[in-house]
Amino acid sequence: MTTAALSAAPAPRKFGVDISKPVLYVFAAVLCVLIVLPLSWLILYSFTDAQGALTLANFYRLFTESTFLEPLIATFIIATSSATICCAVAAPMGWLVARTDLPFSSVVRALVTASFVTPPFLGAIAWELLAAPNSGLLNKTYRAITGAGQDTHLFNIYSIEGIVFVISCYTFPYVFVLVANSLDRTPGELEDASSILGGGRWYTARRVTIPLVLPALLAGALVAFLQAMTLFGSPAILALPAGFHTMTTKIWSLFQFPPKPELAAAASLPLLILTIFLLRAEHMILGRRGFSIVGGKYGAPRLIPLHRWRWPAAILCLLVLMLPVFLPYAALLNATFSPVATTFVTFKNATMHNIYFVLFELSAASLALKNTVILGTATATVGTAIALVIAYVAARQAVPGHRLLGFLATAPIAIPGIVLGVGLFLSYTRPPFVLYGTLWILLIAFVTIALPSAYQQLRAAIRSIHPELEDASRILGATRLRSLRQITAPLLRTGVIATWCFVFVGVMRELSAAIILFTSETKVISVLIYDLNESGDLGAISVIGIGMLIITFAVVIAVNRIPGFGNVRFRT
Repeated sequence: MTTAALSAAPAPRKFGVDISKPVLYVFAAVLCVLIVLPLSWLILYSFTDAQGALTLANFYRLFTESTFLEPLIATFIIATSSATICCAVAAPMGWLVARTDLPFSSVVRALVTASFVTPPFLGAIAWELLAAPNSGLLNKTYRAITGAGQDTHLFNIYSIEGIVFVISCYTFPYVFVLVANSLDRTPGELEDASSILGGGRWYTARRVTIPLVLPALLAGALVAFLQAMTLFGSPAILALPAGFHTMTTKIWSLFQFPPKPELAAAASLPLLILTIFLLRAEHMILGRRGFSIVGGKYGAPRLIPLHRWRWPAAILCLLVLMLPVFLPYAALLNATFSPVATTFVTFKNATMHNIYFVLFELSAASLALKNTVILGTATATVGTAIALVIAYVAARQAVPGHRLLGFLATAPIAIPGIVLGVGLFLSYTRPPFVLYGTLWILLIAFVTIALPSAYQQLRAAIRSIHPELEDASRILGATRLRSLRQITAPLLRTGVIATWCFVFVGVMRELSAAIILFTSETKVISVLIYDLNESGDLGAISVIGIGMLIITFAVVIAVNRIPGFGNVRFRT
């Protein structure tokens, strides 16, 4: 029987009371509270003074006092420089991997993924071990080889150049993924047509390939700029010892004693507005990109032979990937088993003291691990459930205003973590919702941060399931919720599991919001690592950091082994 015939038949009696729409409206209300409440308080506080009176003085101070202007300028320099370097490195590498016969191209992609999932704050600490001017392993090696004096150093990671370098190491994968994916999807017929009409290889690249990939490159540059602008961990670890602030570290400093929440709110708004503008620009750029093939299927892109340059190009790619992957991981492993984190480990001085200290003596580690596991499990469960329902509502147009719900579900991507932390602090430190000092406020923050990526993954999964299956169930009397539970949900099992795992891992890596909202009893692993860096306990950090990486890679590998869910993308 066809769907049309089923539709013409009289619908049987519903089984029980249909509470579908009330439940969906409850989820919609929760979504609105998650997004609208912190932003409302953020905006309100930015226009008030310490006594609660309306004023523009906060913004006047922000744009006139050097203590605020200098972080703004430093943030712009770091973000612009990082975006430029990312494009210069990632675009050629993406082309080599996607469009040439580069040896070990799959290994290069895997290593880019490794840098993609490495927490930037952990990478910054690893480069402290490598390139601190006095104690860095690379500088020690340089002095040992050249016989230079103790005051001589080859690298100084505590500088604006060092911060740009470290941020670029863990931001260039965004550009690489966009460029490589764009090149992977470019039909070979377009370039073949140019060649048939007499276009040479470079003419075809200039007139066909580059115009098609340019929007993805521009979008990657915007994303890299955005990531560099909103990061907290790397600037806090490297900029503060160098004696200057970025906007994220300045916002954090305004919560130190005595706290100045109204100034923190005012300083957060420019980041929020610029983030929204950049994301809108990225959407417009990618929205205009496209091409059409008339006549059906198109062939895979043609690989360009590199001939004698194959191995030099592969070696160059691996040398570039030494910077975000091999060298930092080696430094962490060295510090784990070395009696002093900044000395080279040998068979004679190797020790298990750092591991023993973390497992049995560092009491804060067990509390942070417990909080992280609780928050990770709760965030993954709650966030996946909310994202699943909202994605279903948006994809199936189940309630009025479904477009607005889809917009709100993706809106948190425009809220930098440090800004969200400020908004939640202002929202939940007063009646009737006094949640500061509890795990609840961190749960709200983590769910809000994870929602956009979870929603996007599950919406794509739901759209792959034809709605006729649910229509048949509803014609036979099932409610919308019952159809979702018994038909759609089992078909979405793979996507739901993958989303749950990625949200869980994301909680382990989150620092920007947690650094504003934590207390001594609600500390999580990322904040513990930051605190240990403040006290200089780099050996313990290395043990915890390697544990984080092992868990992260185990989850990514496990998800990629799920049938039908290979080559996933992870959002940091």
